[in-house]
Amino acid sequence: MTPIPERVVVVVSDHTGITAESMARALLAHFPQQNLRYLLRPFVDSVAKANDLVRELNQLSQQSPGTLLFSTVNEPDVLAAVAQAPAVHYDLLSHNLALLEAELGQPAVRQPGGVHDMADSQKYLGRMEALDFALATDDGVGDRQYGQSDVILIGVSRAGKTPTSLFLALQHGIRASNYPLAEDDFESVALPKPLEPYRSKLFALTIDPRRLHAIRTQRKAGSQYASLEQCEFEVRRAERLFQQWNIPVRDTTSSSVEEIATGILSLLR
Repeated sequence: MTPIPERVVVVVSDHTGITAESMARALLAHFPQQNLRYLLRPFVDSVAKANDLVRELNQLSQQSPGTLLFSTVNEPDVLAAVAQAPAVHYDLLSHNLALLEAELGQPAVRQPGGVHDMADSQKYLGRMEALDFALATDDGVGDRQYGQSDVILIGVSRAGKTPTSLFLALQHGIRASNYPLAEDDFESVALPKPLEPYRSKLFALTIDPRRLHAIRTQRKAGSQYASLEQCEFEVRRAERLFQQWNIPVRDTTSSSVEEIATGILSLLR
């Protein structure tokens, strides 16, 4: 089979580029067979920086033709300079803003980083506080603070609890703790003592034992902890516990952290 040639995807923004990259990846996710390499170029907020970018892409086009360029740039002069780059350009802001201006009957406030406006400081500080809380109650630590949790994720080690907790905190301001089930927790069908008062806050994550085996092998190859037999035992006993206590559960085997978090948010709401 002939290998698919690599296409470079350049994401340009006059601020952090987080929104632009998310939009570009969401669109290109519909083309899973493509061989894509992403380059992020944030804070392109002047014509001089835009011209530097164009020079960079001129060199890049000689090695990798067919470059895709996604931009969220507000300043017209900067956007015009970016548009001179030798790439297929997708302006993610201008057309849609024009449509909204017509519909709402007023001009848009075009300022760099509007999506990440620090004027909404309460929400920002709330997310930072939730992130600190998630770190303080990660991996079974800080169980005395579980009363302040919005949700407590439980599951076997390496089932995706920590990244999900951090994502919920950073993106949604959710105070998410997580508790790893260990050998002692499988000796009975009772809930682990730290979790007993908080049954209504529990959300379980499970995973296919073979996938868990692969993940743990990367971490501790050849150990009992990573063996397929141990993974099968832990997942089986954990799922029995979830069923016993009627805990909502999400299979993380082939789910992204965004998908897992969405399921949790739906439950919380």
